[in-house]
Amino acid sequence: MREQILVIDDDEKITSMLRRGLAFEGYSVTTAGNGSEGLKQMLSSEPDLIILDVMMPQIDGWEVVRRVRESGSEVPILMLTAKDEISDRVKGLDLGADDYLVKPFALEELLARVRVLLRRRTERPEQPTNRLNYEDVTLDLDTREVFREDKLVELTTKEFDLLHLFMLNPKRVLSRDVIMEKIWGYDYSGESNVLEVYIALLRQKTEEYGHKRIIQTVRGAGYVLRGES
Repeated sequence: MREQILVIDDDEKITSMLRRGLAFEGYSVTTAGNGSEGLKQMLSSEPDLIILDVMMPQIDGWEVVRRVRESGSEVPILMLTAKDEISDRVKGLDLGADDYLVKPFALEELLARVRVLLRRRTERPEQPTNRLNYEDVTLDLDTREVFREDKLVELTTKEFDLLHLFMLNPKRVLSRDVIMEKIWGYDYSGESNVLEVYIALLRQKTEEYGHKRIIQTVRGAGYVLRGES
């Protein structure tokens, strides 16, 4: 699928030149002649990149940047400005623009900057998550809360740690020895049936309100997190 670029500029000569140049490079291009129209297009169908003029009627480029970022969008924005004042460049970057070009500019330079911004977007690492999900169960490592179908499941520390171990290894059979080592450690000298007791408690709490069993016993092998077959 071709990458979509939205050009927002009230100068028809520039938008026409950019439309031809970007299309020739294989991009899909849409244009808007003012900030208000550009915002409507952006919010109805977010592009992969915005090329944005600063000086426009109705809503200027700085206001467009501000509203785009307030909407939560992280779409790359390349600003075009006829001003070469450092304060103008800083203002745009502070508002959330990613790059700028001063008019007049060479099309080759603009295309190079477009390639860099799009590459950064695709190479941006995913935000780490501290939540684990399996079927309708969610385990939040930050708050140490567990939810099943959005209902809070109250667990003790050891119950939480036990479920965490299962959710790190979905559909993998964990032997009793492995679980005891991971949760209680080698030096545990308590009751020999402690694991069975905790498995029963964990099942009771996660199966409340008629939920199906997700922690299964594999006779002679151990336990596994998986739905009922």
